[in-house]
Amino acid sequence: MTVFTTALRGVAAAALLAGSGGLALAQEVTLKMHQFLPAQANVPAHVLDVWADKVEADSGGRIKIDRFPSMQLGGKPPELADQVMDGIADIVWTLPGYTPGRFPSTEIFELPFISPSAEATSRAYWQFAEKHLMETEFADLHMLGLWVHGPGVIHSSEPVTVPEDLNGVKLRAPTRVTNMLFTQLGATSVGLPVPAVPEALSKGVISATVIPWEVTPALKIAELVHNHTTFGGDALYTATFIFAMNKDKYDALPDDLKTVIDENSGLEFSAFAGRQMQEDDAPGLKAAQDAGNNIIALTPDQVAVWREASDGIEAAWIEEMTAKGMDAAAMVEEAKALIAENSSM
Repeated sequence: MTVFTTALRGVAAAALLAGSGGLALAQEVTLKMHQFLPAQANVPAHVLDVWADKVEADSGGRIKIDRFPSMQLGGKPPELADQVMDGIADIVWTLPGYTPGRFPSTEIFELPFISPSAEATSRAYWQFAEKHLMETEFADLHMLGLWVHGPGVIHSSEPVTVPEDLNGVKLRAPTRVTNMLFTQLGATSVGLPVPAVPEALSKGVISATVIPWEVTPALKIAELVHNHTTFGGDALYTATFIFAMNKDKYDALPDDLKTVIDENSGLEFSAFAGRQMQEDDAPGLKAAQDAGNNIIALTPDQVAVWREASDGIEAAWIEEMTAKGMDAAAMVEEAKALIAENSSM
């Protein structure tokens, strides 16, 4: 080895060390991202981590996002909205339905059979929020993304084909609107955050749950119950999500880092998240099929019976919200128009 080669290698090593230190020095912000599912579940792995990795890369290493799955920062899923407002977490992913009454307008996108696809409805949800919610119900948050999941599925110990099969069934539903729906359909609705579902099923606290296929592998639903009722291309129900940042933390960022956050958030990210959740339904369905479970695929005529049985939920919601001062009927029609417009794209 020549003196020149040795010196060159020494320079290269020194440059590498200097570069590593430079990256560390340039890392100006660390953000704590908190959510309720295990890290390997679909949404953390295929949506939240994708977003976080992109933000880190686009910032040139100046933003670092520490990920805390499964409520590792403490508390329970219904506390996530308060945690991001209070600064316990810098970013959270949660359901507005975990805090009933705080974000009432989001319930529009959970009304029965309103969602033809997660991507179209997620686009509409973001557009609607930009017009109506960012300065009102979401005023204490910096919103990063808003989306819904794919068609909800009934997972049950006993087969469910017609609404009457739900009579007396203790069923977990995720939100206030879905609890209203399944109570009207005859079930005894039990409100639980999704991480509590496996234990509730295994202990017999509930004998059915409604969740999309995408989250069933993480919760081992196909091992706990063996009947799954699907509604074809229709969505008996869906649930809304919020992906939000602490407002003060966002406001304190330098402008160029705000731009990094902004360019990775908003309408297109919301559409991606909804689309990805629906695409991730396929492995959950396959797992149930591979287990030999009973997949009850309702025909359009059978779905029509469920539509009729669900009548009245939308009108009841409009009446309730109108009494609280919302122009609820107009807002529902606007949301439906946005969904239709995005469905035709």
